Amino acid sequence: MSVQLDPVARLPDAAVWRHGHAQGQQQALLLLLLALAAIVLLYHATFWSMVELWSRSQTFAHGFLIVPISCWLAWRQRARLAALAPQPSRPGLLLLGVLGLAWLLADAANVPVVEQYAATAMLPACVLAILGPPAVRLLAFPLAYLFLAVPFGEVFLEPLIDFTAAFTVTALQWTGVPVFRDGSNFSLPTGNWSVVEACSGLRYLIAALALGALYAHVNFHSARRRLAVMAAALLVPILANGVRAYLIVMLGHLSDMRLAVGIDHLIYGWLFFGLVALLLFWLAARWRELPPARAVPPARPARLGAAAASPRAVVRASVACLLLAAVWPVLALASHRDDAPKLPAVVLALPDPPAWHRLHDAPPAWQAPYAGTPARFAATYARQDGDGAPVQLQLHWYARQARDAELLTHQASPYGARWMPLAQGVRHVNLSGGQIGVRESVLAHGGERLLVWRVYRQGGVVTARPVLVKLLLAQAKLLGRRQDGADIIVFAAYDELAPPPRAQLQAFMRAALPVIEQRLQELPHGP
Repeated sequence: MSVQLDPVARLPDAAVWRHGHAQGQQQALLLLLLALAAIVLLYHATFWSMVELWSRSQTFAHGFLIVPISCWLAWRQRARLAALAPQPSRPGLLLLGVLGLAWLLADAANVPVVEQYAATAMLPACVLAILGPPAVRLLAFPLAYLFLAVPFGEVFLEPLIDFTAAFTVTALQWTGVPVFRDGSNFSLPTGNWSVVEACSGLRYLIAALALGALYAHVNFHSARRRLAVMAAALLVPILANGVRAYLIVMLGHLSDMRLAVGIDHLIYGWLFFGLVALLLFWLAARWRELPPARAVPPARPARLGAAAASPRAVVRASVACLLLAAVWPVLALASHRDDAPKLPAVVLALPDPPAWHRLHDAPPAWQAPYAGTPARFAATYARQDGDGAPVQLQLHWYARQARDAELLTHQASPYGARWMPLAQGVRHVNLSGGQIGVRESVLAHGGERLLVWRVYRQGGVVTARPVLVKLLLAQAKLLGRRQDGADIIVFAAYDELAPPPRAQLQAFMRAALPVIEQRLQELPHGP
């Protein structure tokens, strides 16, 4: 009678442990991949919105390379990852829940960039929850590199445009070229120039940061040198873009506007950026330090076996990840169930504010862009005593707010084609009900100026803070409260040599805001 022995049973104890450890690690990796795939599927709309931005914006086209590069960087660590025992982490599950809540709030408030960051951060949170802190430390850079795929950076456009214009004008003055600057526009004896979005240097900055981070990770192992290379990748493109703009303007000026004014303008720019990037990385290569060879740590049953979690714990952590990831899209669907409002059309009409009367034959000097089809009201008012310049009011009211049809929606030309901003900020104004903040903008067209004050009314709160508007909108959607909101804009025209008519706008808002508040409260709205 022959007895068949299990092949594993014939192995020594250490070999048996290694065999079980390998099977447990393979199972954990498989469960992790399934959890990551589930997150991508559950939040496919968010990830797809990132891909759409990559495809239509040259500024963020690098996103197509970030994901495969991150996967390649993680693949390089496969041997060391296979030697780690799974250690499911409860803080990872907590982090996943917090990120899901942040995604839900961003979805309700229609803030795509926060949705995208939250959904992307769920991927490393799953790694932490299923494999544990050692795996996250091992894959720290590949996981962090994924965040560069999120299309973010447009908030820096205006500061970069202002810096580039100031740098160019200063360099022209230092080289003896007469120049007159008006905001982001400046005039030379040979022609006029303007620093627009494509000249801001944001594309160079984002591309250099992505390249610099990858170069620093691959070629250095000292944290200090890696940070130095990344800092250089941030600062050098900003300065180089100013030099690029100056050289292009000088080329056009010296050639009597025959060179660097057409498509060659962009070609020269990218060639210059390529040279700067090559010079930057050539200099960094002189301090290159390759990491020391790292052998795969030997399997030690006593030490690793004690730290390793049971297969059931890994399965429980994976199931918990799936449930936590799935609950937030379900809640989001519930919050959007009434996004198509069935409300009657509203015609906005306001009585004249005390001590002011409406000028019915005065055309508006400017029309503020808006999204969707809100109820609108626009009028020009003058004091009854005839003192001061006329003040214009524009009011946009949304009964319900949805993506691309709300108070705060990104506008390609937020001030229209005719006007350009000279200054922007928040100003605190004393009214009869107390002090409020207004978003003040000074718009220019030639010698004409517009002083614009803007506030938002959301959830019964009048504020100039967009973040508060978004939070109030998210609260209203998730709790089923009224979510109507209004954009209140008052402005007055004046000459560039005259002082801004702030006292006139303050007097009008003191009289008109209570009238507007009462009328908006009476309008029909949905929950």
